[in-house]
Amino acid sequence: MSTETQAHTPGTRTGGLLIEAANLALGDGESTVQALDNVTLSVAPGEMVAVVGPSGAGKSSLLAVAGALTTPDSGTVQVNGVDLGTLSKSDRARFRLKEIGFVFQSGNLIPALNSADQLRLMLKLAGSRDGFDPMELLAAVGMDHKAKSRPDQLSGGERQRVGIARSLVNRPTLLLVDEPTAALDRARSQDVVALLARETHERGVATVMVTHDHDVLHHCDRVVEMVDGRLAG
Repeated sequence: MSTETQAHTPGTRTGGLLIEAANLALGDGESTVQALDNVTLSVAPGEMVAVVGPSGAGKSSLLAVAGALTTPDSGTVQVNGVDLGTLSKSDRARFRLKEIGFVFQSGNLIPALNSADQLRLMLKLAGSRDGFDPMELLAAVGMDHKAKSRPDQLSGGERQRVGIARSLVNRPTLLLVDEPTAALDRARSQDVVALLARETHERGVATVMVTHDHDVLHHCDRVVEMVDGRLAG
């Protein structure tokens, strides 16, 4: 897989993501699969890296390890200089809320909440940024005019934009994006990934995006391929 490079001005943050020699075995005791095999990946603040590869290659496992949802059998995962392996289960949960943002395929919004309240809830859970107005981020993603709309009143692309705003509300160090264009048409796919790239560069976030959509890769700073639990090339 060739590397794609776009000119941008990185953010001023230090840290980002560093995964070294992460090994993860998944199975039920009788059948075991090596989901990650000697993976080394670093993502700098202000850099957007796409991870591509066939289904079952280990991309979702990579996101789970990077997002402190799964602990690798060996190796280290550092986010903003913190070794996730040294944190207790409760500390990892708090760390995720404050340092890691997640963008899911369908936005994964709460049906009963309007767009602004989606962001307010995340702020309340993390207990951070007192006095912050969610309208600032909704405006940044072009959704301030839908602040009072619930998810069922939004299009797929609009839900993704709200999901992106919500993922950025706590100023995360790391942004993990799982197939953001899976339910979108070509035009909306381009808009959403261009927005992710812009927010990554302007806010100095280290972003890892898993995708099967090769048409959006030109928005990314780097593209890596995963095959059989390994990063190729």
